[in-house]
Amino acid sequence: MGTRTIRRTTVTLPALDAPGLYLSRVTSLEGGRGRVAEFQYGDTDLRDLDLADTHLIDGRVTGLSTRRTRLERLRVDSVEFTDCDLSGLRWSDSRITRTVFRDCRLMGAVLEEITLDDVVFEDCRLDYGTLARVRTAGPVILSRCTLRETTFEAGALNDTVLDACDLRLTAFDGGKYNGLDLRGNDLSRIRGVASLKRVVIDRPQILQLAEALAAELEVTYGEDLDAG
Repeated sequence: MGTRTIRRTTVTLPALDAPGLYLSRVTSLEGGRGRVAEFQYGDTDLRDLDLADTHLIDGRVTGLSTRRTRLERLRVDSVEFTDCDLSGLRWSDSRITRTVFRDCRLMGAVLEEITLDDVVFEDCRLDYGTLARVRTAGPVILSRCTLRETTFEAGALNDTVLDACDLRLTAFDGGKYNGLDLRGNDLSRIRGVASLKRVVIDRPQILQLAEALAAELEVTYGEDLDAG
């Protein structure tokens, strides 16, 4: 079973190439009895995708594009999402385990009451989104993702690493971020610095946090007044 490691954080990846595992192509993610297992799905352009009370296990979703997506009370175990456009996604009250999102567009997405455990977001667009009361039950990696003007609201992102991400105007509104690893990112334009207690940074990033705090407080520099 493969892993993805960045610094101190290691995520267990889906084991979809394991001996004896055969993924069958399916035409829908709505399985009988609310369960879809050992599947391949994608290369599909949908107007609407509505899923509720469904368990997706051991599968690949590739090239899926939707105009409106609503997911509720889902369990996702050992699944890869690749090159999917789920912009405007609404996803709530679910658990995602041992799952990878790669080269996906999730712009404007709202994730609410989601539990993440061994999850990787890699080269994904999550700009203008809201992650409300999202918590981690295991390691999570966001690598080379864009999160411009995205809001983390009342989250609990322990054992999580953000690496080489675009955090321009990314907001942290309350929550618990003990051990959140922010090394390798420019923090100078984030919002909600006061919420980031006990995060992990490199010493040079102190200046970036100071710059972000000064912008948030809308301070005026004395030398600018004197120059006027």
